[in-house]
Order: sequence, then structure tokens, then C-alpha cells
Amino acid sequence: MREIGQKVLGVIGGMGPLASQLFYKMVIDKTDAHCDQEHLNLIILNHATMPDRTAAIKSGDLEELYHKLLHDAKFLEVGGADYIAIPCNTSHVLIDRLQKNLKIPMINMIKEAAMSVYCRYGEDFKLGILATDGTIETKLYQKECKALGISTVVPSRENQAKVMKLIYDGIKDGNPIDMKEFHEIEKELRDEGCKCVLMACTELSCFKQMNNLSDYFIDAMEILAERSIVLCGKKLK
Repeated sequence: MREIGQKVLGVIGGMGPLASQLFYKMVIDKTDAHCDQEHLNLIILNHATMPDRTAAIKSGDLEELYHKLLHDAKFLEVGGADYIAIPCNTSHVLIDRLQKNLKIPMINMIKEAAMSVYCRYGEDFKLGILATDGTIETKLYQKECKALGISTVVPSRENQAKVMKLIYDGIKDGNPIDMKEFHEIEKELRDEGCKCVLMACTELSCFKQMNNLSDYFIDAMEILAERSIVLCGKKLK
């Protein structure tokens, strides 16, 4: 697939599959292309049997997850990828460790999303974070935002349980979503004074797209798609 003047994006997908197909669609929709040949070359590895990221974090044993992610990343590297994107926020708990063992760069969704929010709104404001328990507990976004002078707010324990229900029972399992519960989560974050809310789980990216949510909800995966396009030498629409 490697061609002179064309960069290849490698994608470790399947976490979950619905989010991965949305990421691919975002890359297509956001690329300034007028024919097939102007689109970005991608290698998409849909590793749906990857161990659950939040479960791995809660167990305290990340080794199986790490080795499978590294195997996939090296597969993409050998296959000709110039960059690697992982449309899964929680897996970024391992991104620094993975990067040390690769020759090509990984696009860090956590850093890119935090910087994008900073560029839009500056510092000294409150940002709501909606994510899995694993992403919240490892403070991936809290640490990155703090370094930029952004305060973060996460849901209460009761509302975090509703977030997990939306992610796992709603999007991953395909069951109906209780919008009343989502609005309760939103109200809590608005009442806390959040200027905007980061959808920091790729299932929540799907949820935003399905329900046409307002720009109050910023999609981390959308930012990853945009940065992937630009870093691989294409223009955004």
C-alpha cells in the first residue's frame, strides 16, 4: 500500500466495532477529497476480541492487553503504516509504553483532545468528562487538562454508573437508551459550571452522532480523526 508521496494510517479498531466504523466514516467525511485517489490510505485492524480495557484496569493486570495492543501495532508498522491511531480512549493508559517499542508515531487522542479544547476555550474553565470507569480512574484526561490549566469535572458515582450503563448496555449491547438518565448526567455537569463536556469514550462518540447532540459535547474521536488526516498529509474539508 505504500506509495511515493502518500502516507498510510494504521488503525487498531474493534474497541468497539461500531466506534471503529464511525471513525472510518469520520476520516472519509472530513477529508477534502474529490475522487477515490485523493482519500487517505488506511489499514484497519478490527480486533474485536481485545480484552475489555476497563476490566483490565480494575483488575490491576494490564499485561495481556498491552501485549495484544503491541502485537497489533507492530503488525501495522510492518504493514506499512506511517502513523497509528487507536479509536479507544481507555486503551491510551498504555500508549506511552507502546510508543517506546515502536518506530512509527502513535497519535495520542488524549493529548490531541485536551489541546483542541484548550485552543478553543483557553484555560481556567471547567470541562466535564464523560468516559468509562477505566478512563476516569486512571485520570488520563484529568492529568492532561490540569497541565494545560483546565479544571475537570467527572460525574458523581450515581451518574457515572449511568454513563457506564449507556456505554455497555446501550451502545455496546444495542439496547434502548434511557435519555432521561442522560439528561440527568448533563444537568449535573451544567450545574457544576462546565463550559463544555468531552465525550471521552468512543461509544459516546457514537451516541453523540446517533442523537445529533449539540456542540456543547466535544467528541474526542472526531478530534483524533481530524488530526489523523492532517498528520497523514491530507487537507480537512
